[in-house]
Amino acid sequence: MSGFNANHELDIHSLNESTEFLSFVLGDEHYALDIMSVKEIRGYESVTKIANAPPFIKGVINLRGDIVPIVDLRLKFNVGEATYNEFTIVIMLNVADRIVGIVVDGVSDVIRLTDEEIRPAPEFGVAFDSRYLLGLAPVEEEMIILVNIEQLITSDELGLFDTHNAGNDVSE
Repeated sequence: MSGFNANHELDIHSLNESTEFLSFVLGDEHYALDIMSVKEIRGYESVTKIANAPPFIKGVINLRGDIVPIVDLRLKFNVGEATYNEFTIVIMLNVADRIVGIVVDGVSDVIRLTDEEIRPAPEFGVAFDSRYLLGLAPVEEEMIILVNIEQLITSDELGLFDTHNAGNDVSE
């Protein structure tokens, strides 16, 4: 019985040092992002197109009074097939005090990872630029690519934020 208590205390301790990620699918690859940035998960709905926007920015929607840009990561990173139907998923994110929707092929699960389980990000071999990656994590039979979603969404590459006039820039 005392072994049970020791293990129980160990489990509680390890839970305090882990982070929860929402895993999702783009094409054949499995990705995950910090669940604390997720506002909600919803189905794809028609968007209002924005003139001269890049193809990966599908447009905007009105989400309870907020104008939300919708970014299709499948188009941005050339992974998966960009189909829009009742199975298409949009993950609504709260990033840098703004709501942004990202279109993905599917949402898989919530996974809990410790720092020890996260491997360094490779410099090649994935669709995302390595500066937008937190690392890799083996989960069951899959290798999950951990995305630094705040870094990606606020990047000049996506152009969703005016990073040149941001007064609260925390770059190093």
